[in-house]
Amino acid sequence: MTFAPALFAVLLAMTGAVSAATRPMPLPADSIYQLPMALTDQHGKHWDWGSKRGQPQVVAMFYTSCQFTCPLIVDSGKAIEHALGPAERQRLGLLLISIDPKRDTPAALMHVAKERGLDGTRWSLASPDAKAVRAAAGVLGVRYRQLANGDFNHSSGLLLLDRDGRIVARTDHVGTVADPAFVDAVRHALLP
Repeated sequence: MTFAPALFAVLLAMTGAVSAATRPMPLPADSIYQLPMALTDQHGKHWDWGSKRGQPQVVAMFYTSCQFTCPLIVDSGKAIEHALGPAERQRLGLLLISIDPKRDTPAALMHVAKERGLDGTRWSLASPDAKAVRAAAGVLGVRYRQLANGDFNHSSGLLLLDRDGRIVARTDHVGTVADPAFVDAVRHALLP
């Protein structure tokens, strides 16, 4: 039985070599994924937004009970999808982050996803911990404030993140017609 420690050492060495070889490259200094933030999505799954690394993302902040700007933000995401070809759509993620995590439960997020016909393989509607909302808004450049009635005033920009979480484009154009310059930036980000 003297071979067991030797075998164990070989396995440890092999595991170390594999993990070192497959360890991801460090994030760029200007990646928003440098900010650790846990999210809970419309499926009730918990994940860190850095797990979106590797796929370009269109990101915006919203809240599900909004009756004005937020439906236009969703329309903008759908317009961007519509402007892309099927293969391009498959390579793009769309992430809507709630500014109202107290009310935006997985059930509320799923209701909006179903009501708006959002493909759950590409669209993630997610809530951070209440303490993380301000930090997320800060790195995304979103301004917001809660009103006395519980609604929010907030900016309506959509951001394009490259595969490493760097902001490469922004549009403040919302609605059913996509901003052509933003769509061009999305296409460029999707190139291999």
